[in-house]
Amino acid sequence: MMQIEQLQNEIEALSPKEFTRLRRWFAEKDWERWDKQLEVDVAAGKLDFRLKEALMSKAQKNITGFIDSSNNTSILESLR
Repeated sequence: MMQIEQLQNEIEALSPKEFTRLRRWFAEKDWERWDKQLEVDVAAGKLDFRLKEALMSKAQKNITGFIDSSNNTSILESLR
């Protein structure tokens, strides 16, 4: 049996409480990997085109800005 199939069988055998715990752990790991990949992509300039699009839209007044809920300021105010 392959490792994935073994994991699947073990997951099927989990109690509902254990499954919920595993699901939370897995979701957190998934977000951590997504965050790391996003950081790598940003550092490599792969998302620069999105910044340019946002700046162009702001200059054309097509958007008014998004509010950063952590400090209640417009995210676009910080764009240069």
